[in-house]
Amino acid sequence: MPHIDFKNNLPGIRGAVAYRPETGKSLYDLAQVLLRGPSPLTEAERELIAAYVSHRNDCMFCMNSHAAAARCLYGEDKKLVDEVLADMQHAGVSDKMKALLNIAGKVQIQGKEVTPEDIAAAKTFGADDREIHDTVLIAASFSMFNRYVDGLACLTPTEPEVYEEMGKRMANGYVPPPSPKGE
Repeated sequence: MPHIDFKNNLPGIRGAVAYRPETGKSLYDLAQVLLRGPSPLTEAERELIAAYVSHRNDCMFCMNSHAAAARCLYGEDKKLVDEVLADMQHAGVSDKMKALLNIAGKVQIQGKEVTPEDIAAAKTFGADDREIHDTVLIAASFSMFNRYVDGLACLTPTEPEVYEEMGKRMANGYVPPPSPKGE
């Protein structure tokens, strides 16, 4: 049960956003730009970064929903998502993606954990400045989103099929839930 009464039964961040649509719209706009806007990283890779950071933050709602979106976007390669969440270093993603996920994991701890050696390693595997930038911004933003969801104890479904449906919706973009009537 959420720590406060959202006056809705929406799961995760959707419940909090519907409660405060004037702030929630900006959060959804940010997610849309980060995860669906132009980037040299694919939409699947960006969702994977979001799921990975959420997993490291133990934010079950965000991890499950963004992992589901990543699976949809990866299509036939959807097993990569679960491989990364189980053991990123031994997952079947590219060395470049592992280096970017390493950076994302360090941002999740604290931004100052990222070292020049981490950046050099990513560049050695072909990452460019924009990919590194986008990785850091996704990791930082999802750490905030995770804390928002968990700090308010947002409703977190446990049924995998709920997340599968969310993933399908999220794969098409980020649209905030409608505001409650009368607001």
